[in-house]
Amino acid sequence: MVQGRVLEDFGPVATATVRIQGTSTFTTSGADGTFELGVPNTGSYALTACAIGYFCGGPVEVTGGQGEVELILQRHPTQDHEGYEWVSAFAADAADRSCEACHSQSSDRESLLPFDEWVLDAHSQSSLNPRFLSMYAGTDMAGIQSPLTRRAQSRDYGSLPLRPSASDPYAGPGYRLDFPATAGNCGACHTPAAAVDAPYETDPRVVEGVGAEGVACDFCHKVWDVRLAEDGLPSPNMPGVMSFELRRPPEGHQFFAGPFDDVAPGEDTFSPLQSESRFCAPCHHGVFWGVTVYNSFGEWLNSPYSGSDEGRTCQDCHMPSRGSTHFARIDKGGLIRDPKDIASHRMPGANDVALLQNTVELDVSGERAGDELVVTTTVTNTNAGHHVPTGSPLRQVFLVVTVRDAFGETLPLRSGPILPDWAGDLEGQPGTYYAKILQEIWTNLAPTGAYWVPTRIAEDTRLPAFHANTSRFVFPAPEQGEAEIEVRVLFRRAFSELMKWKGWTDPDILMERTVLSGAP
Repeated sequence: MVQGRVLEDFGPVATATVRIQGTSTFTTSGADGTFELGVPNTGSYALTACAIGYFCGGPVEVTGGQGEVELILQRHPTQDHEGYEWVSAFAADAADRSCEACHSQSSDRESLLPFDEWVLDAHSQSSLNPRFLSMYAGTDMAGIQSPLTRRAQSRDYGSLPLRPSASDPYAGPGYRLDFPATAGNCGACHTPAAAVDAPYETDPRVVEGVGAEGVACDFCHKVWDVRLAEDGLPSPNMPGVMSFELRRPPEGHQFFAGPFDDVAPGEDTFSPLQSESRFCAPCHHGVFWGVTVYNSFGEWLNSPYSGSDEGRTCQDCHMPSRGSTHFARIDKGGLIRDPKDIASHRMPGANDVALLQNTVELDVSGERAGDELVVTTTVTNTNAGHHVPTGSPLRQVFLVVTVRDAFGETLPLRSGPILPDWAGDLEGQPGTYYAKILQEIWTNLAPTGAYWVPTRIAEDTRLPAFHANTSRFVFPAPEQGEAEIEVRVLFRRAFSELMKWKGWTDPDILMERTVLSGAP
């Protein structure tokens, strides 16, 4: 048994977590700061303490049966200091102050340390993503820009946008084509460290330094709280950095918030927010001109996953443990921990094949009815805590049905849904789609990816969490032999025509495939 008190300059600290560093053995201090912690009588242990509003204190070396132990806590800043200079994650730019210096094992290609995972993740590329930049600038991948948006004058409404001219070279839509005189608020999510003090004045194309590191380590670990409206969502006019409450430290000091309450010594503190879904809300919910354009957080909030029964957070699925035993290099002071306590910074998303292939379930049946073959398909969102697909309204998921006779000839569809013209190479094939289709108010263009202009939701066929969609397709039964039924579920990052304009080459991802051979 070890006994002691947790103190600060002004007296005892109540409800502080006192822990044997790096373990699950802990207790909580009482109203007078005292604590008792059961430990074996042999050996020595490193003891830490932490409480909300304080940096973690310790470690203090103790032994079983030791007398009164004092753990001293220091209050951390309650103000955000705008003069703070962000620290680069990269050792080449910040040397020993960088995240890479302690959280990377660059010589190990299979490293699970946070920096090595983060550099492979989409968050580290958010300022450099070529799809994002080409949509922002209105260019294709070769840098060729579409003409500025043509406009007409209306007596009632003033200046109105017109559709692109069919006679002009066109590289697709772009924010700066519609609003050439403003930077917009795109940087509030894509370059948050740069945009934090100028969210409407940050052009992502010219950002330098830590701002160009995307959703950078130093930024995320300076987040102390998230401002949400009464409905539990970020306010429509406060995207990204505008809904984060930061704790940038004063000169000569540092501040890091994280999910551990025993990171000591140093100016580190525990923050429960780092493990809560609302941490993700400001950049995964977006309202433009009164239309909710992307809403992964809100979809989760309205799903069973946000309730006490399921109780699964964004981090549970997108930052799962990958088996790492330490989050800092051992030679830099890293501690061996239970792997389940260490969240991955790889954060799989829309470009992760394994994640997508574990998202929905596909059930297929085929039944002969006279001279017809009836194919029934059911797609169920079994593992996503939000809609499928979610996030960017450019994304689509297609179900495609193909029936062949014994000679390999494709049988024609007699009745059932077919894929629309905007499905590109899949147009007219038997199938259905899951997508949010936006239509521009003034030009009526649909589907559109220009969600920064006034739009309306023309259609939303996506699958919420645990929802299923069943479709029925009727084909002529083969006159000879048996039929083969192939059903595929495909994920596509953007509309086919938009991808051609932009020169994007992202391939479709096969999420599910079922083949029924020897169908009657």
